[in-house]
Amino acid sequence: MLWKSLAFSELTLDELYDILKLRVDVFVVEQNCPYPELDNKDRQSQTQHLLGIDEQGTIQAYARVLAPGVSYPEVSIGRVIVAEASRGQGVAHTLMQKAISIAVRKWPEQNIQLGGQAHLTDFYQQLGFKPVSDIYLEDGIPHLDMLLSLKQ
Repeated sequence: MLWKSLAFSELTLDELYDILKLRVDVFVVEQNCPYPELDNKDRQSQTQHLLGIDEQGTIQAYARVLAPGVSYPEVSIGRVIVAEASRGQGVAHTLMQKAISIAVRKWPEQNIQLGGQAHLTDFYQQLGFKPVSDIYLEDGIPHLDMLLSLKQ
């Protein structure tokens, strides 16, 4: 898997299209969850788009790393996604480890927060995140806020 971390302005049109298609295919169609996928956070100047690309050039994994203050007071990781063909192979762990590394490199003095689907709580806890909210519904899907404390 080839990993790329790019700002919005560095994405090619094909990469942008493939990212949006993957996000819509999984979050909107597969999870049957119509929601405003295009939220203007992709274009924020400090947003980093992390892409995992297979040997055929297909995006198999994606996450978005957002600056502090965009979604949460802390740095945040969102739109975490692995294509169906690559699930169950450890790709999600690698994706999250790389996203955490990007966040730490860009904002070393910040904690990292995310709003994860509740059924993935154990997955995020394996990466060091701890629940910091009760479960709530977001677009009809149970979520909870989780925090990776990095401040000393």
